[in-house]
Amino acid sequence: MNTTTHYPAAATRIWLVLVVLTMLTWAVGESHLGGPAIVALVLATAFVKGQLVIEAFMGLRQVRAVWRIIMFAYLLLVCALIGLGYAVGLQ
Repeated sequence: MNTTTHYPAAATRIWLVLVVLTMLTWAVGESHLGGPAIVALVLATAFVKGQLVIEAFMGLRQVRAVWRIIMFAYLLLVCALIGLGYAVGLQ
């Protein structure tokens, strides 16, 4: 079976997940919710969205593990630094 035949359907499903997660974070922002738990939820959502984009749309699912690890570490570092900035701001 040719896997490229199913790519548009998979890409559409991933895109729909990205849209739903974006709407979730938008709803959190519009409802003016706050606090460390909400920030952690939004950062986790951003991390998941980033991983989906990296693996599905940047095509890194089929490359050597070192490239996936580099991108994972970069995304984790960015989210961690944003979380750290938020934590320091609470002080």
